[in-house]
Amino acid sequence: MTAADRPDPDLSFTAFHQMNRASYVRYAETYLRHRQDAEEAIDSTFEHLLRTWDEVLLTENPAAYAWTIMRNKVTDHARARTRRPPLIDEAAFNTVALRDAVDPIGQITESLALFRALRQLTDRQQDVMVMTYLQGLNAPEAAAVLGMSSATVRSTIRHSLRRLREILGPDRTMEGQR
Repeated sequence: MTAADRPDPDLSFTAFHQMNRASYVRYAETYLRHRQDAEEAIDSTFEHLLRTWDEVLLTENPAAYAWTIMRNKVTDHARARTRRPPLIDEAAFNTVALRDAVDPIGQITESLALFRALRQLTDRQQDVMVMTYLQGLNAPEAAAVLGMSSATVRSTIRHSLRRLREILGPDRTMEGQR
């Protein structure tokens, strides 16, 4: 692709920003717990992407490349604030399952085990599970944000659930949580 074939960088960046900012912020909030921290991390992400937008457009998969930049910025932001970047146990206390639980203490224990198990998944698996199960995106929506195909998202979910069953046992996975 030559420079003449590429879309206007300003227009394409603006469109990319508008399409992805909300999803990026929701993802960052999952890890950072505070809206302001999430906004700062995502602002930093988009500032970086804007500065390097021409190079981003030349990558094989700009959406996947941007996702990686965002994920790294969120991790850096968490470390800078001495917070744990991977799925935080406190998120277990704010789940739909807990709000609907007959046994809240049992549900908290189960949710904590699940979040610890999620940390044992690969980064890609964690991202897909956060986007689909915790944020409620369907496979095509998650695929668009993550820069992968819907088939890859569905396959990653299957592999993630299989791995979670190995870790937690066959009766305790996220399958019933959606």
